[in-house]
Amino acid sequence: MIKARPLPGGAVVVEATPEERAALAVRFGLGAVESLRAEMRLEQKPRAIRVTGRLKAAIMQPCAISTEPFPVAIDEPVDLRFVEDNARPAAEGDEIELEADDCDEIEYSGDMFDLGEAVAQTLGLAIDPYAEGPNAEAVRAAAGIVKEGEQDGPLAAMLAGLKRD
Repeated sequence: MIKARPLPGGAVVVEATPEERAALAVRFGLGAVESLRAEMRLEQKPRAIRVTGRLKAAIMQPCAISTEPFPVAIDEPVDLRFVEDNARPAAEGDEIELEADDCDEIEYSGDMFDLGEAVAQTLGLAIDPYAEGPNAEAVRAAAGIVKEGEQDGPLAAMLAGLKRD
């Protein structure tokens, strides 16, 4: 948790402990989160706190084909805005037009906001749910599964004959 006023000066580092990494692995269905570190700068804006920086993580992710875990390095930019939950009052039914900068807003209440949870959510969004490990092709071949565009058989041969050069 970070105190909203006054903001800490300089870089803020969020680094997950072994217990937090284990909890994140369970939360995101990973084999492990071996490291997670985010280094960010906080800047007070008129109606928000802007957080920019970089998240780096090493995870063991299950292959989408074989489910075998394989190592993945994540290096993602962080660009968030924390907005007090009462800073944008809107009556029910009112339409709100969002600008491009408004899409990564996180509301908070009180005098503190949870930067660690924002880093965890950024990690969750950075994970490719369809990532394939190094043995995906072998598992595909053993199961008789072919990738789109690699079909073989009489229909594929006939369609290939129809192609014009």
